[in-house]
Amino acid sequence: MTKNAGKKNELGALGEEKACEFLQGIGHRILQRNWRGGHLEIDIISSDAKGLHFVEVKSRTAPVSAAPEENVTALKQKRIASAAQKYLREHWEGDAEVFFDVVSVVFDGFGAEVEFFPQAWLPMYI
Repeated sequence: MTKNAGKKNELGALGEEKACEFLQGIGHRILQRNWRGGHLEIDIISSDAKGLHFVEVKSRTAPVSAAPEENVTALKQKRIASAAQKYLREHWEGDAEVFFDVVSVVFDGFGAEVEFFPQAWLPMYI
């Protein structure tokens, strides 16, 4: 692993930690972190009174040239939706409303700015 890859992984892990803290602060229960189903991955799976949330976390260091949440491309959305289908088939019993959310975490020299984008997209996989 290169030095930059290690820093990127470290930044991602810190971002996911901040995202979990934020989500718990608004009433989410964290069910899974970095859930893998074969080659598919979901950063955070959480639940709240509304339903089940599949959360993509985007972490960056300031200054950023583009908003981190804008990096959740159509291809990435499709992969997350496929992973969510797999998770639901294998690990979820019963009915629940399903949401696809994004949490953006931007670190600067003083801390982190966390932004939540609930229902960031509706998957078009059906």
